[in-house]
Amino acid sequence: MSSACGIFEPGEHTVELQNIEPSSCSSPPPPKPLLIAAPRNEGVFAVLLFLHGYLLSNSFYSQLVCHVASHGFIVVAPQLYSVAGPDSQEEIKSAATITDWLVDGLIRVLPRGVRPNLHKLALSGHSRGGKVAFALALGYAKTSLKFSALIGVDPVDGMAMGKQTNPPVLTYRPRSFDLKMAALVIGSGLGELKKNPLFPACAPSGVSHQEFFDECQPPASHFVAKDYGHLDMLDDETKGLRGKATYCLCKSGKDRKPMRDFVGGVIVAFMRGYLGGDMKDLLLLRDKPDTCPIEISVDFLE
Repeated sequence: MSSACGIFEPGEHTVELQNIEPSSCSSPPPPKPLLIAAPRNEGVFAVLLFLHGYLLSNSFYSQLVCHVASHGFIVVAPQLYSVAGPDSQEEIKSAATITDWLVDGLIRVLPRGVRPNLHKLALSGHSRGGKVAFALALGYAKTSLKFSALIGVDPVDGMAMGKQTNPPVLTYRPRSFDLKMAALVIGSGLGELKKNPLFPACAPSGVSHQEFFDECQPPASHFVAKDYGHLDMLDDETKGLRGKATYCLCKSGKDRKPMRDFVGGVIVAFMRGYLGGDMKDLLLLRDKPDTCPIEISVDFLE
């Protein structure tokens, strides 16, 4: 399919991608290493805090965050941990601490003349990072900033066999999430399928995107990429031992780029709508899903 929406193509802004280490900053240093994608031209831009998936590197999302930033947003993607167990409480606390750091720290590491609008702040996460994003939005940890929009990219609140990880976020009560903000849930059609008998599904049914959407209150949007998998929005090439593992753990589509362009485009449409007041692209996807470059299903709560 050909897309009628420019959101699935790179935007008009040239992007600067930076790796910021706590030791490289004077005052105040970020509490965790950061990957930051921002427009290079002067201006004031809304901000997206993006949390990586379980045992993944923030660097694996470089192409995705650059896609979003090229449409006029600042994306901050922290590395929450190197090793983690089944309990995600520390990740939630770290995400809250990073959110507080944005107030005084973010402007100091951005390109000259680029300023963040922290009154237009969105929160997002992939996989377990999506669960952490929902937990933070639900008040599991307090922040000095208020989020205006929430995005779960194939969020997962558990592991195989539907077992939730601590602290559980899903309640299994419809519309139980009192988020006080618009929510977008992106799902993968292949995420609940096993890659092979040796590995569990990466986004098992019962703890993944459908359950998160079912518990959202309006306004909420749900987009599912039918022929793509849980890790297909990552970079074309992910290096290192963890990077190699991303190719063999989850069932995937033929190519990562279409899924990554779709995820980036839907995020842009959602942020334009709920942070910028321009609902045109999001409503077009709702009413004409065939304008998307891949096959999707769409559900809206309004």
